[in-house]
Amino acid sequence: MDHRIKLPDQILCFPLISHFSYVILFSIHILKGKTMDKKPNIVIIMADQLRYDMINKQYTPNISALADNSVVFQRAYCASPLCVPARGSFFTGNYPNVSGSIINPWDDRDKAFGYVKAGTPNLFSLLENTYDSWHVGKQHFLTQEYKNNGPSPNTHLVYNEKAYSEHLERNGQRRPGGPDFMGITPEMTGGRFTQKKQYSIPATGCYEGGFEHFFDGYFLKGALEAIQRRDPAKPFMLNTMFLAPHPPFDIPNPWFDMYQTAAVPANVGRWYDGQSPLQLYNLTGFIGTRYTRSDWAQVWRVYAGLVSLLDECVGQIIQRLKEENIFDDTLIIFTSDHGEMLGSHMLWQKMCMYEESVRTPLLFKLPKNMQVLPKTIAQPFSAVDILPTICEIIGIQPPAVCGTSRLPLIKGEGQAADKDIYIQFDGNGARGNFSRCVIRENYKLIVDLFQNETFFSLYDIEKDRQEMQNLAFDEEYSKITKTLTAQLRRHMRETNDLLSIPRGAFAQFKKMYKK
Repeated sequence: MDHRIKLPDQILCFPLISHFSYVILFSIHILKGKTMDKKPNIVIIMADQLRYDMINKQYTPNISALADNSVVFQRAYCASPLCVPARGSFFTGNYPNVSGSIINPWDDRDKAFGYVKAGTPNLFSLLENTYDSWHVGKQHFLTQEYKNNGPSPNTHLVYNEKAYSEHLERNGQRRPGGPDFMGITPEMTGGRFTQKKQYSIPATGCYEGGFEHFFDGYFLKGALEAIQRRDPAKPFMLNTMFLAPHPPFDIPNPWFDMYQTAAVPANVGRWYDGQSPLQLYNLTGFIGTRYTRSDWAQVWRVYAGLVSLLDECVGQIIQRLKEENIFDDTLIIFTSDHGEMLGSHMLWQKMCMYEESVRTPLLFKLPKNMQVLPKTIAQPFSAVDILPTICEIIGIQPPAVCGTSRLPLIKGEGQAADKDIYIQFDGNGARGNFSRCVIRENYKLIVDLFQNETFFSLYDIEKDRQEMQNLAFDEEYSKITKTLTAQLRRHMRETNDLLSIPRGAFAQFKKMYKK
């Protein structure tokens, strides 16, 4: 009787080999198959408030080296220039109106508008059963199911903001920042009444606690630990959400003294003819207009140091991935949730539609076996495209979302046409200041709404990269302005926007305002 068990065709069966040997060979074959079929690891590194124009070999040598081996999107945009809704769109693939998260939920009256709707699929929920999922750092992906308690029940939430506070208390260290780094600003609630709030100002200082007790030193420790503690039997997903270079600019040495000066763009500390005066009602202008160009020079010096601190963190993560021999098998996405004005147009923080606020660095380091050569892509890319792109890279079906996979563009499969980019802002900690934006090819239309006023701005961001000439005042561009306004209205209806652009608003704008 032939007692041989039936093995896969790739394994030759010889009668003299024992049954035990067959079992070993069969096990090896199965394990090999699992290894070959294993999905790539995913490491997402997200900065907070990082300007796209700060990525260079001077300030960010590690990120720049990663970019040299990546597909870099030159014109990537957030879906909202604000932390919580930006991350809500990033992780769900939906515009803020669709995800449900349109503001930071800091005010009790409006906080319901800060959370992603219950039951909305997201990157964590899609992968939590197949991936060993870790989240380290700033927890600003907020859902109705879990509020501030993490992105999903099966994701390891370690070294987060709560744990950081406990770390400081155990070690007798103060939190970076404090009263000297905060200022009073008005904030509308529900678009109905004004409250006094406190938010960051561009003050600078040297944090005496050192890197170990600084926000990102602590978060880096968690990221490196997650890489080591991962379950090797599963593909690994790590989301590291750094705070840098978000204020407070109270940073440790050597980064505080790393740069004596920093190159300051020409539009810093300057208010331009045709710029929307409605920005003065928002934190951006209310605080930003207090500072001169010379004041901003000191701020830029420290901001550049904080960017380099972030770069050090990224470099250590990359090095650890290489030491663990998983770098080549890992999809690495580096980006920022949104940008930072840092005095451009005399504005501070984000919360507006200028390039410095809404354009983000974005790179994909693909797994080696995909054999995708490094390149730079000029086509516009929206943050809502991230989720479906990841899904196609790892070979899973994405849910129905607003975004589309850009993998064909990454792989160079045909010349993809430019897609319209939509961005919205609905207030910071409460609903009150509103902006809508559409970008089509080289034109950007911005509509600012505050109380009963509507202000239009049109920029040719190819010819006027610092957005100094508001073309909405020029008659020869009226057709473009009206076309983009109609498209913006259509998008707002399709996404069930809570706002609408009033009929006749553009004609009224031209009567009320003068350049």
